[in-house]
Amino acid sequence: MPGSRWRRVLLPAFRGREPAPEPAEGRPRHTCFCYHLRMTTTATTAERPATSERKEPTYLFTEKYVADKSEIARRFIEDRARLNGNVDKANNFLVKRFYNIDHNTYLEGVLPAKTKELMGLVASACLRCDDCIFYHAIQAYRLGVARAEQEESLNVALVVGGSIVIPHLRRAYELLEEIYG
Repeated sequence: MPGSRWRRVLLPAFRGREPAPEPAEGRPRHTCFCYHLRMTTTATTAERPATSERKEPTYLFTEKYVADKSEIARRFIEDRARLNGNVDKANNFLVKRFYNIDHNTYLEGVLPAKTKELMGLVASACLRCDDCIFYHAIQAYRLGVARAEQEESLNVALVVGGSIVIPHLRRAYELLEEIYG
């Protein structure tokens, strides 16, 4: 398709498996269409999506308030601060840049910070990272996310991640019980 922004690539179905049976008369063999966006360096302003101004989210609760409510949260917040201090001492430019990207990702934008924290919670549970789960659950709580919203997000993580997520789900529910009561 000359001049097109899209290029269609046909991939045979069942690649790496036994050949698929012949399709019924008049029916095409299954194929998978994979579309790749052509990269250009001269995108005009009209082609770029509008971005909203990013700003710090408004927290309803401080970390201290959460730490006073939950022993799990207190231990996590203290350990995280201590360990981040060790990382800061290394004065690693690339780590600082990554931390900056991470911070800016969770600012208010087109998506509200609450939504982003719930997305972070789901991804963290699927990746089976307890520290990450605790971080995003605490941040979501601080932003005023309801317990039911966090639980529903963890349901999504369970479906996406499978039964391997269950041990992490248990620890997440223990934290939620402490902070929400």
